[in-house]
Amino acid sequence: MREIQDKPKGIFFDVDDTLYDHLEPLRQALRKVLSTGEDFPYEAVYHRFRFYSDALSARHGGVNAAGADQDLQEMRVQRVMLALAEFGVQVTETEAARIQEIYLEGQFQISHFPGAVELIRTLQTAGHVVGLITNGPAEHQMAKIKALAMDRIINPGSIFISGAVGYDKPDPRLFMHVNEITGTEASRSFYIGDSWRNDVVGALESGWTAIWFNHRQVKPESDHQPHYHAVNYQELANILLT
Repeated sequence: MREIQDKPKGIFFDVDDTLYDHLEPLRQALRKVLSTGEDFPYEAVYHRFRFYSDALSARHGGVNAAGADQDLQEMRVQRVMLALAEFGVQVTETEAARIQEIYLEGQFQISHFPGAVELIRTLQTAGHVVGLITNGPAEHQMAKIKALAMDRIINPGSIFISGAVGYDKPDPRLFMHVNEITGTEASRSFYIGDSWRNDVVGALESGWTAIWFNHRQVKPESDHQPHYHAVNYQELANILLT
């Protein structure tokens, strides 16, 4: 038991819609292609967009599956079409592809949620191992991490991208790999993320402490019970700094 307690505490963050507002690039893409107005249900569409993104990716086997490169664009177009269809908006594949294109471009014009950098620096000063765990192609996700300047704040050895590691969240092997590389212990590791399936379920099934960053106030998708809930970085600070 002493050996476990001597290990550093690991505190890892998701990237998309956890470090920054992932909805904003989608909002701008929909406005440019479909001329949607202020009263369009952007947040509800975004939630279903993420749902289909996770579901389609899981059905395929994740970004690391054989043939993922050629199927990735098709999955991205399908998630746009399926999400919008739920709100009575029918788009062609060409329109969906254009929405996806603008959406991707917008992901590099991003800024942190208020308090994110301050909390990470405070946790580092307190001696914790602080890092990132994110799903996606390695080059694409690293470009977003650099756009947020997180590569200058977080030790590169504590940044884990599924496309580089070989496992996607919620696969417990990804979380196990993080523990092995960082010298942390599952029982002393925390994961903060917005995705129910990838972040909450993934952390819980890996023996980690799960903090659901539910800033969009959506409903749980299963009977899993996260250890904590937070809707902003002040609440995250209250959990992690006590």
